[in-house]
Amino acid sequence: MKRELCSVVALFLATALAGPVLAMEKRFNSPDGKTEVVLNDEGGRPTYQVNLQGTPFLNPSPLGLKLNFADLTQGLTLKDCAVKTVSDQYELKTWKQSHVSYEATEAVCQFEQDGRKSLDIIFRVSNRDVAFRYQLYPKRGRGGETLAAVIEGEASGFVLPDGTTTFLCPQSKPMTGFARTAPSYETSYAYDEEMGKNGWGDGYTFPCLFRESGGWLLISETGNDGGYVGCHLENTGGGNYRIAFPNPAELNGFGASTVQTALPAFTPWRTITLGTTLAPIVESTVANDLVQPKYEASKDYTYGKGSWSWIIGMDASCNFDEQKRYIDFSAAMGYRSVLVDALWDTQIGYERMAELSRYAQSKGVGLFLWYNSNGAWNDAPQGPRHKMDKSAVRRKEMAWMKQNGILGIKVDFFGSDKQPMMQLYEDILTDANEFGIQVIFHGCTLPRGWERMFPNYVASEAVLASENLHFGQGACDAEAKNACTHTFIRNVVGSMDFGGSTLNKRYSVDNQRGTTRRTSDVFALATAVLFQSSVQHFALAPNNLTDAPQWAVQFMKDVPTLWDEVRYIDGYPGRYAIIARRSGNKWYVAGINAQKETVKTTLTLPSADKEVTLYSDDAQLSGSMKTVKVKRQSLKVEMPENGAFLVVCNANGIN
Repeated sequence: MKRELCSVVALFLATALAGPVLAMEKRFNSPDGKTEVVLNDEGGRPTYQVNLQGTPFLNPSPLGLKLNFADLTQGLTLKDCAVKTVSDQYELKTWKQSHVSYEATEAVCQFEQDGRKSLDIIFRVSNRDVAFRYQLYPKRGRGGETLAAVIEGEASGFVLPDGTTTFLCPQSKPMTGFARTAPSYETSYAYDEEMGKNGWGDGYTFPCLFRESGGWLLISETGNDGGYVGCHLENTGGGNYRIAFPNPAELNGFGASTVQTALPAFTPWRTITLGTTLAPIVESTVANDLVQPKYEASKDYTYGKGSWSWIIGMDASCNFDEQKRYIDFSAAMGYRSVLVDALWDTQIGYERMAELSRYAQSKGVGLFLWYNSNGAWNDAPQGPRHKMDKSAVRRKEMAWMKQNGILGIKVDFFGSDKQPMMQLYEDILTDANEFGIQVIFHGCTLPRGWERMFPNYVASEAVLASENLHFGQGACDAEAKNACTHTFIRNVVGSMDFGGSTLNKRYSVDNQRGTTRRTSDVFALATAVLFQSSVQHFALAPNNLTDAPQWAVQFMKDVPTLWDEVRYIDGYPGRYAIIARRSGNKWYVAGINAQKETVKTTLTLPSADKEVTLYSDDAQLSGSMKTVKVKRQSLKVEMPENGAFLVVCNANGIN
């Protein structure tokens, strides 16, 4: 008894002398030292915090994920972080900046569980962005290594400071909307809302914008392909948001909402862009900084402007004669392409489509063809159907396209972020590249670094796009507000196929009936600059050659679709937006206004430019173009409600 008592006392003293297990903390900064990440493993649950210039932009937020054979959210010990500077230089002419110089601090942080290496959490901290992802390892056991895993979910979270407001787009309920094709990332934003809501019950679509007392923060993800699911953000109460996997009911209930992966494996990157203004968000290239091309381009793809009849004429316009008229229109505008929309397989037919393509090529124009993605996951009836969901059929169809000189495809109605659907995106892109075909997606998920990953990728819709302007007057009434939103949220993370910039007053073939455009002609021109995609199929119509102002038509002939640089000037989501894009030796400064109050501002222009071209609106939204002399580099501009301005000047720099 005495010996046992001595043993207990000795054990107590040893434990008391050793003290409690101390949490490990690591700190690492951006190259400019302004952004700091603090990583901690207190209580065995890893967390990270993000500070900008000493101000917390994210409070301690959870990390980790759950596998089918291991819970890697708890019982973890941070062993060490290998920190180094990484850099990259790349060219990407289809993105918001054609040449990118990327530099960041990388920290590869190793975690153990039960004394064994369990996972690495890898951080990248640049001067604009914080990103992290996980590296998973095989599990060693008596029966050998576990080399296949199911990722059941992530603890990855984002805890926003009190008082933060949100600019978020609710994730649609699965198997709802037109022909049960939702979710398709086409819902309206709520502005400056308090935290604590969870959309319509299923969280929020990426990207997610937050306004804090110290500035702005945008959360998204990049690098998702067929090896993972597409994720979204879910609110778990107050300022707590976390990564959420797809709803099990998506894809008509087919397929798991979890991730199947081989080990070792990397997960996609979760990205956080932050700044005291919206400039880092507008100018961020993080979506493509963190990924690499998955294959080489099969040819030197070309880009540019195009027309499409459907936005004005709807399904009835998809006939041989009307498409021929639009080919002539594109040729007159100097445009590269015509998008032939749904039902061409039955209303034109394959034989006459080959004839139409030959006619287009004789005019120096190429065709993009619409396809239904559908296999068995929704009820969308438009054809061509069942051509994109199976490899053998898809490749036969693409061989026909190549033989007939088709430039690209627009594939629609996906409606899920589950892994099988993410694999379908990748398979379509990969096959299309082999046949020299470019790809646009509609009714689809958000692009996640796809401009760089897939060289023949053009753009995705993933937004409440121009078709809604035809379908309802409410969308026309809200056009300016929505455009002032997409400029700061959706379009900053990936190319956006909007299909706008109409010069018709009404959405009808005769320009006399249908919904009424509330915005000005200058507004239409400005969105051609504000909205970024390397191929733009504008909502112009052949009648615009005679019924629209000639200065507007000429601008739409000349405006680029490839940009070398972007700059944030001013703005607020849903209210007004002013940004500048540079193409070659010209800057295009575009502003739009959704507020009742006229926006008045002074631009600082290049010192060497004594004259600039100014497109502007008066109070009645009557637009004009004129050459303006600039004194002392300053130019005063005004924007009435639903109006805009555009300045075109030399590219010697702009503030």
